[in-house]
Amino acid sequence: MSNRINGPTLMRSLASLALVALAACGGNQPTGATCPTDSTLTYDNFGKQFMTDYCTECHSNYGTVTGIRKDLVGIDETSAAGPDATNTSMPPSAPYPTAAERMLLGEWIACDAP
Repeated sequence: MSNRINGPTLMRSLASLALVALAACGGNQPTGATCPTDSTLTYDNFGKQFMTDYCTECHSNYGTVTGIRKDLVGIDETSAAGPDATNTSMPPSAPYPTAAERMLLGEWIACDAP
């Protein structure tokens, strides 16, 4: 009996490992966050400080609400939290947002970053 793995089996195994690794990193899934009708989050009272604290050191385009709005899906899928996912792949190093901050980010994004 041969110990070799055939091509299709190897590819399925590698794909499975990649999915497990991605899930372990905690990122890249839509959060499913929704915008509550009574949300009070705005760029001025939430978004600006969040981006300054955790994002703009590497993502200078997040220094304005216009720049942020161009990547709402990407931010949601790497940094925010909601009922369907908690994404933690960004920022890649400390300081890290708290779980509560990530939930607020998800809400703010779901409201189209007002």
